[in-house]
Amino acid sequence: MFYIVYVMSTSDYLGEFEHIILLALLRLGDRAYGVTVRQEIQSRISREVSIGAVYATLERLQTKSYVTSSWGEPTAERGGRAKRFFRITATGVIAVNQTQQALQRMIEGLDLVRSY
Repeated sequence: MFYIVYVMSTSDYLGEFEHIILLALLRLGDRAYGVTVRQEIQSRISREVSIGAVYATLERLQTKSYVTSSWGEPTAERGGRAKRFFRITATGVIAVNQTQQALQRMIEGLDLVRSY
């Protein structure tokens, strides 16, 4: 059995918003498109984000091969337009895990309860 190991360079760590977007994709699964990603972020962390920022980040993540997209069927409720669905890739999951681990290493040993 062969295993492919992907080692991220330091420039591959996710930015905060990229990280949040990928976590939303993981939560949404097959229901992930721009509007649902935005709603997930707003409901989970009470952060207002523009739909433009969501789509710009999804495009950037697709360029980095962290997500893929596909078109759904056109629907009457959308005036005959199709939804573009997004899915995290294996490389995207690795990026989330690497970023989570880096953040955890930075937090270790800190007393975050103490006020400054």
